Amino acid sequence: MLTIFYSIRGTLTHAEPGFAVIECAGVGFKCFTTLNTQRALPKAGEEAKLYTYLNVREDALDLFGFATITELNCFKMLTGVNGVGPKAGLAILSELTPEKVAAAVATGDSKLLTRANGVGPKLAKRIALELKDKVKSFGAADGFEPSAVISASSNAEKAAEALAVLGYAPSDASLAVGRFDSSLPVEELIRLSLKELGGKFS
Repeated sequence: MLTIFYSIRGTLTHAEPGFAVIECAGVGFKCFTTLNTQRALPKAGEEAKLYTYLNVREDALDLFGFATITELNCFKMLTGVNGVGPKAGLAILSELTPEKVAAAVATGDSKLLTRANGVGPKLAKRIALELKDKVKSFGAADGFEPSAVISASSNAEKAAEALAVLGYAPSDASLAVGRFDSSLPVEELIRLSLKELGGKFS
């Protein structure tokens, strides 16, 4: 997978389950999308913007489009797991929001991932395990311990780990989570912290 186009903005000319077409300077770009992104699209004929990712295969160049950077980054993390291709990544993010995916990984709730079409228990467990390990190695490379900023609350630690799944540096994630009541549910801490971070990515 290569990142060539950061985003695309233009007129939405067509949309159906699975993809949308954005026309820019007379060229229609077919972007494969999640159902969550589809719900965020405007009406046909109106301006739309998608954050994009290009998948290079021997016989095709597939462009994927997402309504938010958070969804794009979650897709990249998911497809980085062994055995998870773009199709599975789209299926997961069509069934779950990025926040729910991150929370599932942070809390070890792999069963939640099986709600996505084509994702069985074995693959779901692999996703949760590999992403959890990536977060741990990411934190070690960052030289930062979440407990140095946030309380010992398991909810706060899980929320910080979830934000790391979405691509934020552990230091930024922990600082953001530490501004809120650590007794709040994990998903609520993630939601509030994302607003606090305001799209800042590592």
